[in-house]
Amino acid sequence: MMYLLGVLLMAFGVALSIALHEIGHLLPAKKFGVKVTQYMVGFGPTIWSRRKGETEYGIKAVPLGGYVRMIGMFPPRPQDGGKLRASSTGRFSQMADQARAESMEEIGPGDEDRVFYKLPVWQRIIVMFGGPLMNLVIAAVVLTGILVLLGLPTSTAKISSISQCAPTDVMATDCEGEPASPALASDLEVGDRITEINGVPVANWAEASYEIQNSPEQATFVVDRGGQDVELQASLVERDRPVYNADGSIQVDAAGEPVMEPRRYFGASGSIEYVAQPITEAPAFVGGAVADTARIFLKLPEKLVGVSQAAFGDQERDVESPMSVVGVGRVAGEVTDGSLGALTDTFEGKAVMLLSLLASLNIALFVFNMVPLLPLDGGHIAGALWEAVKKGWARLRGLPEPAPVDIAKALPVAYTVAIALIGMTLLLVYADLVNPVRLAG
Repeated sequence: MMYLLGVLLMAFGVALSIALHEIGHLLPAKKFGVKVTQYMVGFGPTIWSRRKGETEYGIKAVPLGGYVRMIGMFPPRPQDGGKLRASSTGRFSQMADQARAESMEEIGPGDEDRVFYKLPVWQRIIVMFGGPLMNLVIAAVVLTGILVLLGLPTSTAKISSISQCAPTDVMATDCEGEPASPALASDLEVGDRITEINGVPVANWAEASYEIQNSPEQATFVVDRGGQDVELQASLVERDRPVYNADGSIQVDAAGEPVMEPRRYFGASGSIEYVAQPITEAPAFVGGAVADTARIFLKLPEKLVGVSQAAFGDQERDVESPMSVVGVGRVAGEVTDGSLGALTDTFEGKAVMLLSLLASLNIALFVFNMVPLLPLDGGHIAGALWEAVKKGWARLRGLPEPAPVDIAKALPVAYTVAIALIGMTLLLVYADLVNPVRLAG
């Protein structure tokens, strides 16, 4: 039941994100006077619709996208004087002419000045950028909420477990014949929160680990136990341990492996808790998430090769590989049923994971839609920008203003991109069914 709840919550989040993306196009289009005939969430057969004014609002059967239909997306050929040619030669020319014809057929009496292609360049850019911008805003709001209200998983100095012994062999699996751990001998208790080590305040487990490793043999700990400060004495021992830096990071060698050296050993572990951060950290947090997604997107061809090898071979699926909505739904179900381990044991953990998935999806939609190729929003933006360059160059040379850029000529590219997107989607869905991404618990 909890698994199904996660899937349904994510499905609702995806549908809402799509709906808001299309609203990002709809509102500025109506504001600038463009006639919008349809606002649809999904593709395929219409399962519900209602007309309000000149616009039909509806939901379609396949909730994997959406669209806003604006009249006059493609301008007529300038050499035809605003009228379509009777015929064209060449397959690509016929394709462009058909798109222009369908675009012109939507223009009724009195609508001649309400077409998209007659908007000023800056207004066309706003209309087409509105959808991706909405996804970016959704992601920013969700990530800021996670950061400020729920917090980020942090290894705190609250004790979650205490070792029974201090094995001389770090690979030992039992305590037979081994001395008791210094933490156990000091009367430390699970639930204690270390606040000071040898007079030095510590705020998290990384700081505590650094102070422990660099402590003298006899160490003094101050712990918060049920609101009371309790002082404990511990005789630390030396064991091979990963070496911590002063900032809490672990030293690594040239091969990227943790540096292991004899260091003071206490025998306790901190807790993972969700710690709220100040809102001033939000811009860097959101910016980092967008940059990370963009870097992954730039490696998309390489990632898809890995997905293909995992889907049709025995290669393990990369945890950073792209997923379809099927994969996202499966992960959401595993989050809510708690099968991903300690990070999803609490309500905060489940909420952070689900919201992070939704934010990542919206960032991916933003980045993907900004690709300057039709039929993506970035393709329309690129066409408008090219028109602005042409008009600016004409003004500088004292020439008449050129006609709107004929983006219908780019339809072969649009169909190629659409076919590639369908192929990518099918590959990802198949991979998510036969060899899904498995997040560590």
